[in-house]
Amino acid sequence: MDNARFGVCDNVLAAIGQTPMVRLHRIGDGTHQFFGKVEFFNPGGSVKDRIALAIIEDFEKKGQLKPGGTIVEATSGNTGVGLGLVALLKGYKCVFVMPEKISEEKRAVLRAYGARVVMTPTGLEPDDPNSHYSVAARIVKETPGAVLANQYHNPANPLVHYRSTGPEIWKQMQGEIDVFVGGMGTGGTLSGVGRYLKEQAKAAGREVKNVCADPYGSILFDLFYHKEVRDPAHSYLVEGIGEDMLPENVHFDVLDDFVRVDDKESFAATRELAQKEGLLCGPSCGAALAAAVKYSKTLKKPSKIVVMLPDGGRSYLSKAFNDEWLKANKLI
Repeated sequence: MDNARFGVCDNVLAAIGQTPMVRLHRIGDGTHQFFGKVEFFNPGGSVKDRIALAIIEDFEKKGQLKPGGTIVEATSGNTGVGLGLVALLKGYKCVFVMPEKISEEKRAVLRAYGARVVMTPTGLEPDDPNSHYSVAARIVKETPGAVLANQYHNPANPLVHYRSTGPEIWKQMQGEIDVFVGGMGTGGTLSGVGRYLKEQAKAAGREVKNVCADPYGSILFDLFYHKEVRDPAHSYLVEGIGEDMLPENVHFDVLDDFVRVDDKESFAATRELAQKEGLLCGPSCGAALAAAVKYSKTLKKPSKIVVMLPDGGRSYLSKAFNDEWLKANKLI
């Protein structure tokens, strides 16, 4: 669907994409230039609107989703919001399964779109019958006319970022980008955008480094550098990035480096974005920014660094912007 952000949108789905690129003036020590790709300008409030529309339209094109059908997904919230928004306008039902650590604000938004929300314990192995992955798969089997959005393994996910998000970033930066930093949950954003940027940079005689911000507790860092899990997965507080399994949409071949970040520095950077740049973003944005600043210190020449800012902070007012919650979790 063509984006009509700067004209009259036929419906809210036409407002997906074409999000702003914002220069971050007060980040770092002045050696490098930082820019944020601000995805909370999407109507559902996150980068996941892009894949939600792409996945549903792919199901429709293949004849796998019929009128009145049900969309089921295991989600940390943002993909559910995007799917719920698209499904609402297209006349589908939704069931979303998420771990208990997900903020109450996200749960409330999903219910506002008329979705059924199923909660599961946090920190379970993916193949545990009570994990949000397993519960979602079981619901699909038990529900006639249901499809699993399958954002972790659905190729429509990285493809839409290759076709939309990547070209937007390249155009906004006029091809002058040295580093792209983002987190990986499903892997789609960094894999799709990263592949596009690599191809364009090569054609232009440039080089772009794609860097993943990975929380301590995720296994992706180990799989990238060591091809095996050396530090077992454990729980952490940042939502939506890092993994305890390897999604098919994580394409290591387009990545150059991983930078590990902990909860404390991720939440601190989240507050920094709000207080220094006026960008009320979620903790995964803070994680990406913290990783970008760390990585910038290894660069030998002044560089232009684009940071993916996947979602907004209003879904985390009870956490990232709540001093009592931060104190209780020993983050401040």
